[in-house]
Amino acid sequence: MQLIFIVILGAVLGFLYGNNTDGFIFSSKICLFAGITLIMPSLFKFELAHVKLVWEHKRVLIKGFFVNYMILPLFAVIIGLITNDFGITSGLFLISVLSGGGMVMHWIKRSGADTSFGFLLLFINLVFISLSLLMLHLFATYSAGYFGVTYDDKISISRFSEAVIELLIVIPFIVSRVIRYITPLLTLIQNYRKYISHISIFIILFYLFGLQNSQFLVDIYDFEPELFYISFIAVFVFYMLIFFVSKWIYDLNSPQERAAFWHSVTRYLTLALVISTFSANTFGISMLLPIMFAYVVQIPLSVIISKKYMPSEINSL
Repeated sequence: MQLIFIVILGAVLGFLYGNNTDGFIFSSKICLFAGITLIMPSLFKFELAHVKLVWEHKRVLIKGFFVNYMILPLFAVIIGLITNDFGITSGLFLISVLSGGGMVMHWIKRSGADTSFGFLLLFINLVFISLSLLMLHLFATYSAGYFGVTYDDKISISRFSEAVIELLIVIPFIVSRVIRYITPLLTLIQNYRKYISHISIFIILFYLFGLQNSQFLVDIYDFEPELFYISFIAVFVFYMLIFFVSKWIYDLNSPQERAAFWHSVTRYLTLALVISTFSANTFGISMLLPIMFAYVVQIPLSVIISKKYMPSEINSL
């Protein structure tokens, strides 16, 4: 409940701040901040030798690829077509092809899953960002006609993928190697990790919901308020489908499959919001709606899953 309160408070205060000021201008430093505060603390026990886990658990890797790049995009397309809005459908599809994210290592660690394998999955999914953006481009190209809109602007893949890998993988990994040799700092971070992650989540949400582009949502509410309700229902149904399918496909008693499970249930919302912010003119401002609501649904759902559906011996830790 504490984390849910932090999420709602950060989102509401951020939006109010942006609505009453000029709002924030997006900076990639927020991705670096997320990498250092949410991902880096999970890497203290990771060793390069753990790369062999990819081969050892290739069956789990194949499962994850099947879920994240085939099943979830299919869910997004079906739900999106029902909404009959190009922006909402595009936002939902973008969420469906971006696995993991800044908080995925938090949930992997909290549920007692294999953090080394989880980090490898995070790295692999980030490498596949190029594929994710290509899938979004192909979807928009062939679906625009159904929605009666024109799509003729290809997303720049290199603009996002290189920066994301650097800010969320390379730098956090290097920083974790350095901190491991500074025992007092390592101990301090480990002892206060929960508070660090909660404060980090609040700051990130406050910043993202306070972005200038987020304030255009007020215009949607004034002229098409029904899109808010449609978007929320679409996102809620999408996450319910994710949960039930993932719970059915993955064996939650396996630390490796539990890590893969979180990489399906947890979507990379920060990156999705970044991409949608730069692409809103192409897909429509309503593209932001499902991503905004995804924060409201994903984090509380993750809290519930962590408490009720993880192995009981893990929850007692």
